[in-house]
Amino acid sequence: MLSIVVPIHNEEHSILPLYDRLTVVLIAVGRPYEVIFVDDASTDRSFELLANLVQTDPHLKVLRLRRNFGQTAALSAGFHESRGGVIIAMDGDLQHAPEDIPALLGKIDEGFDIASGWRKERIDNALTRRLPSRIANWMMAKASGIDLRDFGTTFKAYRSEVLKDVHLYGELHRFIPALASIYGARVAEVPIQNPPRTGGVSHYGLSRTTRVLFDILTIRFLLKYFTRPMHFFGAIGLVGTLSGSAMLGFCLIVKLLSWNLDIIQAHGPLILAGALLVLAGLMMFSTGLIGELVIRTYFESQNRRIYAVREILTQKRRERVDERR
Repeated sequence: MLSIVVPIHNEEHSILPLYDRLTVVLIAVGRPYEVIFVDDASTDRSFELLANLVQTDPHLKVLRLRRNFGQTAALSAGFHESRGGVIIAMDGDLQHAPEDIPALLGKIDEGFDIASGWRKERIDNALTRRLPSRIANWMMAKASGIDLRDFGTTFKAYRSEVLKDVHLYGELHRFIPALASIYGARVAEVPIQNPPRTGGVSHYGLSRTTRVLFDILTIRFLLKYFTRPMHFFGAIGLVGTLSGSAMLGFCLIVKLLSWNLDIIQAHGPLILAGALLVLAGLMMFSTGLIGELVIRTYFESQNRRIYAVREILTQKRRERVDERR
């Protein structure tokens, strides 16, 4: 079964054309399907249109959030309600062509866990959209080790069991492939269309650049130190403690060699810097220890594992893990 998840926020001009095109494509695909529209507290007629559609088509499900939580939360709500073995996420502004769905499914059928759309020929503004996107994609590829050229697009297909291992918050929806790579997900990139927006107002712009940068730093930390935060904070703490101790040790030796020297007047700033570095180092050590306790609590309280099994082979059968769920 296929589940199509579409977050909606003030997209009344796109809903009916999108629904018609989705229906044609999904019928042609020939698999059981459901379409989940998630209305993220729209202020136009979006929910009214969706409420009318859901009365005419049993394949539809409409979720209405209590307030505008953002795209990541809307996608997470849709993923949670999905029943399909393959889940496809796409925007509701018609800048993702439903006709590209078979291409994404083709990669999933080849054995990949995630098929990520790649807007090969972008029609967006070069200065405000394409240039920042290219820089962000390059940084994300370097930070995550995932060789994708387009992290930003929502248009992706996932095996449902992959999403069960990924918990979304903030604005991390665009980085699901990187988060899923923690558990060994196999990712393929599929060229998709990037048609111009036909109505409504874009919710993206230069204001998102700093948030994307912070998300990249978060992803880098999660990928490298998620199960061992002490390796990150401990290294910083060690450098700070050793540097501060060396400064204070130097001042102590100078004082011992020149007993009549006013050490505060001669080396006051150095003593202060050394003391601050020692304190900062101890704080980093403490943060690392607390991080280790939090990670232990996270895994043990939820009975989660630090690994994910793709399939199990025995002499009698070949068993995919997702078939048992």
